[in-house]
Amino acid sequence: MSTAKPASRALLTGAVVSWVLAAAVYLIAEAIAASAFPGYSYATNYISDLGVPEVATVDGRAIDSPLHAVMNAGFIAHGVLFAVATLLATRAARVRHRRWIVALAVVHGVGIALVGIFSGSQEALESGLAAFHVIGAAMAIIGGNLTAIVASRTARHGVAALSLALGVVGIVSVVMLVVDSGTTTIDLLPDGVWERLSVYTIQAWELVAATATLVWLRRATEPGGLSRH
Repeated sequence: MSTAKPASRALLTGAVVSWVLAAAVYLIAEAIAASAFPGYSYATNYISDLGVPEVATVDGRAIDSPLHAVMNAGFIAHGVLFAVATLLATRAARVRHRRWIVALAVVHGVGIALVGIFSGSQEALESGLAAFHVIGAAMAIIGGNLTAIVASRTARHGVAALSLALGVVGIVSVVMLVVDSGTTTIDLLPDGVWERLSVYTIQAWELVAATATLVWLRRATEPGGLSRH
């Protein structure tokens, strides 16, 4: 077996770095913005509450996010890094369903950028611009989790199963968020928990993909290592 080619190694290394940075930037931006938001609850508040630039009440939730710019920058940066990582990885390695994986990653990237650009503020709701926020959120959550599901078809053994499980949990959680928040007869978990279950699966998959790629790289660069797939 031949070792991984230098060009492929460089692209895959870039993918690993981008995936890790994407997850880190998102979670750190969220934590920083939440720390300045009085009484913010990871269980009952939406993540996008952290990106609202005005002090107001939205759907009964008190909104006051002094560091809204940090969260919005985190949204946009995550989308760019997610798309870049996926493009680098799929260019470096021959994978099945490449076009679907890239397309879904771009959908996620564009969607979460819309979330960062158009807030879910009361002003945006009244002007109609909040529609772009809602559409972006749907694109980001569905696109990101479907990326994990489709990518599971190209992975091996445990990584494939874990990628599939994360994507399925994410999709089911966003469906439950819509169902749970839209009726009074079902109240299994607070909205913030459902939303985070649908979003954090994406960051978890990024770390799974980065780890699996890093392990492959280490094996492929050893003498007599793996051939490029």
